[in-house]
Amino acid sequence: MNKLQNLPEHLLKTDTSTLKRHWLFSHLLQAARDPLSFFNYAREYGADIIPSRVGWTRVLLLNHPNYIEEVFSQQNRMFMRKGHFLRNNSKLLLGNGLFLSEGKFYQHQRKLAQPAFHKQMITSYGEVMVEETNRVIATWQDGQKRDVYQEFVGITMSIIAKTMLGTELAPVAANIVTTVLDATMNRFVNRMNALFLVPNWFPTPGHLRFRRAVKQLDQVVYDIINQRCTNEKSQGNFLDLLIYAQQKEGGQITLQQLRDEVINIFLAGHESTAIALTWTSYLLSQHPSVEAKLIEELQTVLRGRTPTVADLPQLRYTEAIALEALRLYPPVWLMERVALEDTEISGYSVAKGTRVFAVPWSAHRNPEFFPEPEKFNPSRWEDGLAKRIPLGAYFPFSLGERSCIGKDFGMMEIVLLIATIFQNFQLKLVPGHPVEIFPSLTLRPKHGMKMLLTKR
Repeated sequence: MNKLQNLPEHLLKTDTSTLKRHWLFSHLLQAARDPLSFFNYAREYGADIIPSRVGWTRVLLLNHPNYIEEVFSQQNRMFMRKGHFLRNNSKLLLGNGLFLSEGKFYQHQRKLAQPAFHKQMITSYGEVMVEETNRVIATWQDGQKRDVYQEFVGITMSIIAKTMLGTELAPVAANIVTTVLDATMNRFVNRMNALFLVPNWFPTPGHLRFRRAVKQLDQVVYDIINQRCTNEKSQGNFLDLLIYAQQKEGGQITLQQLRDEVINIFLAGHESTAIALTWTSYLLSQHPSVEAKLIEELQTVLRGRTPTVADLPQLRYTEAIALEALRLYPPVWLMERVALEDTEISGYSVAKGTRVFAVPWSAHRNPEFFPEPEKFNPSRWEDGLAKRIPLGAYFPFSLGERSCIGKDFGMMEIVLLIATIFQNFQLKLVPGHPVEIFPSLTLRPKHGMKMLLTKR
């Protein structure tokens, strides 16, 4: 493909920076229609930093891993985590939880929650992860066709409820969570593609439906909080730590703040893992030789028994499959920062208010660090690749101070669930089922992922 196609002839004679700006502006409509192809094309275009404007707002697209690391890690306090668009369109649901909070308040809240993700606590969650997975796959039957995306959503939702909140989620409550999250993803895409944005406060039918759904979710969350508050026995989980801090600090953590943090950890904690497992299942169904090597490892290490946390060091190829699936299909595919003041990125001037984007989807396909980048090749991770590449070349859980608090939890969960599911069942994509990506806040499969289940 000609990387300068569609440019007028007179622009081919201009300086490179002008060319880059024109290219980005001229392809903004493509970005709205097909953002994943757009960002791949932007990286292949060859510019480490591509500047542009959207209306009055300055925009920078970062393609070089060193620049990504500089913004997201080394200079992270010079940049606000979320831009106004994302903040304005998710504030009603997420409030001021870990996902959107900033500065000292964010640091305080993360410090309160961190003990729930210490190694000793995470290890204790492994048994719950495997138990909940076995409970669901016990209902699967040989020859059935199921949407494994929905199955994984159910599994990971139960896991996050039990491990982080110390509760079992009733089916009605689970349906409310799913409805609100689906509405949020659709709403985000619709507003991102809209030619005219109706203010969130304006009472359109869509806005009113969304507000009613969030109120229903609020009731579910407040019921969970009240249940834990009346239980004198603490499990030391995420919610218990916040409740203890609220009592210790004399109400400095309000009930509203508890609600915000519970919704943040609950939604983020199950959605991303379910998506990762879905795309992993799809990739394995398309690559039988990789699946065969996975089964060989599971048979050698587990010998037919249930996997445990103690098995993780021996499940190296299983982990490599998870890493490779996260490379090709990072659940959070687009990340944004906003400059809090005038600064520089490796000598490039960045004005206050500039929106800076990094795109794991395209960064993970850089052939300099991942030869044959479109190929599903878990073996690339077996020789210590993760330690050799720059931090900004692979960041499915973000990086720096604002990296995902549940990174280790999530990786352990993905590996244990792959081992538990695939030693019991083979999953094959149903012929004719459409596989299409729905790039919203996360990288969902647009039509689910219908698989044929074969008992091993």
